[in-house]
Amino acid sequence: MNQSVMKALKLLNFFSVDTPELTLREIATKADIPKPTAYRLLAALEESDVLYKTKENEHDSRYRLGLKLLELGQIVSDQLEVRTIALPYMQQLAQEINEVIHLVIVNQNEATYIEKVDSSRALRLNTRVGKSSPLYAGSGPKMLLANLPPEQQHEILAADTFYRNNQSVDKQELIDQLEKIRENRYAYSIGEQDADTTGISYPVYDYRNEVVAALAVSGLSSHFEGENLEWIKTKSKQTAKAISGQLGYKRSDF
Repeated sequence: MNQSVMKALKLLNFFSVDTPELTLREIATKADIPKPTAYRLLAALEESDVLYKTKENEHDSRYRLGLKLLELGQIVSDQLEVRTIALPYMQQLAQEINEVIHLVIVNQNEATYIEKVDSSRALRLNTRVGKSSPLYAGSGPKMLLANLPPEQQHEILAADTFYRNNQSVDKQELIDQLEKIRENRYAYSIGEQDADTTGISYPVYDYRNEVVAALAVSGLSSHFEGENLEWIKTKSKQTAKAISGQLGYKRSDF
């Protein structure tokens, strides 16, 4: 990480419940850096709404934590809530269908896996909690991409090339897939992250009727056929709906 960014972020650690407001002089002293350096770092944080300048005069300035941190904190809180609520439902689903269950969210134009429940089968998938992947690779990421705000979706689709599992993806084909996902309200993938595996994902909604996560089921493609495929889809959809209900989603047309 850029050293200036690291130095600026470390300044935030000096604020606390007991010291919600600090002067430029106090911050420079605590950080053991010259006042001009501290001022420059604080100015960058202020410009990003991470800090708020409450007072400035020719001798000193005073700072408080800004509203951007409240906004970011709410995002983290929402993510922790969906993970906590979803886990017991994911565990129950894994027991019923004996496939790997993931919970996936959007994180800075990527898909991040925030929870995983393994099956009892001898299956190794290239996934782990904390792993990030492109939003166009895998059923969970594609479910999220299909439901992003148009401007964010266009930003991601503006790339010249797309690759899944080291294979190039046609952009128009991807756009058509996203349209189909929105129409069917579930996403499907075959071998997009791991060879010989299939993934099926359903949206998880919150009280604002917005997609906040994807419930993704993954396993060997040979298990995702015929009646077993329909069983997996039915149970996965029911589970995603139950999690959404716990998050405040009230619409009946899931």
